[in-house]
Amino acid sequence: LLKSGVGLALFSALRPRALAAQGFVVTRTEEEWRAFLTEEQFAILRGHGTEYPGTSPLLDEYRRGRFGCAGCGQELFSSITKYDSRTGWPSFWAPLEGAVGEREDRSLGRTRIEVHCSRCGGHLGHVFPDGPPPTGLRYCINGAALTFTAVHA
Repeated sequence: LLKSGVGLALFSALRPRALAAQGFVVTRTEEEWRAFLTEEQFAILRGHGTEYPGTSPLLDEYRRGRFGCAGCGQELFSSITKYDSRTGWPSFWAPLEGAVGEREDRSLGRTRIEVHCSRCGGHLGHVFPDGPPPTGLRYCINGAALTFTAVHA
């Protein structure tokens, strides 16, 4: 848990990674990331942490708009693909084209697919094959890793 009392389960000790050297367009030193992000955002985006379920204000955000990366601002998901998965995390059935990357994650003794921002490499969450049509996928995303910009008609 973070000292600030923000509900966050940290898994960074289980799998530390250096993402800056992996060829992402947006890179910063650890010190620069810490200065740019909140403690919670840093723990998730750079430390591969997970916020406690049900704690994100974006969980109940259903206005028309776009969800972006809190680390670099890249648009990641449209509100059109957001749905209530009843898991406690913002969930989407598809990202915007080219917005996310995926990699195998074996950190908890089982294989999962991690989702990260394709621009800065920030950890977003995981994708699972139990979502709704049309894709059948559930992008289970940490709300603290996201920003939201409403689009007005």
